[in-house]
Amino acid sequence: MAETLSSLADLKTAPNAQPEAPKYEKKVDKLGRAYATGKRKDAVARVWIKPGSGKTTVNGRAFDVYFARPVLRMIIQQPLVVANRLGQYDLMISVAGGGLSGQAGAVRHGLAKALTNFEPELRSPLKKEGFLTRDSRVVERKKYGRKKARRSFQFSKR
Repeated sequence: MAETLSSLADLKTAPNAQPEAPKYEKKVDKLGRAYATGKRKDAVARVWIKPGSGKTTVNGRAFDVYFARPVLRMIIQQPLVVANRLGQYDLMISVAGGGLSGQAGAVRHGLAKALTNFEPELRSPLKKEGFLTRDSRVVERKKYGRKKARRSFQFSKR
């Protein structure tokens, strides 16, 4: 604020200065691809998207081969379904760490972020569904004097 307000009466005459909403821009490399990193548990996924026929490769293998369970495939395709872009983008995914469930969550997170980099107007519906938020739940560490993180050894009186 350039001028200081000395009383509440000055507040009525002061210009109404509201902060502007941030403008998001399209982030694409020279090959026309958008990139994003997604994380979940111990898994990290690197996702590249570009306009195409809907072909998806994960670690050099076909999408259906790598994620054989239908539930995992459904989890990964959720951002595309919400954005109504199913079959419009070619996806190249590199994922490492964790198990298949964590990897699917990481790919979903990365895909949602890559979609917002390619089409910034999709940010609102994807954010409303919670796809842009990193799921911070991780495995709790094992404590000493315990069998697992919280489980105690069996108690016996004798």
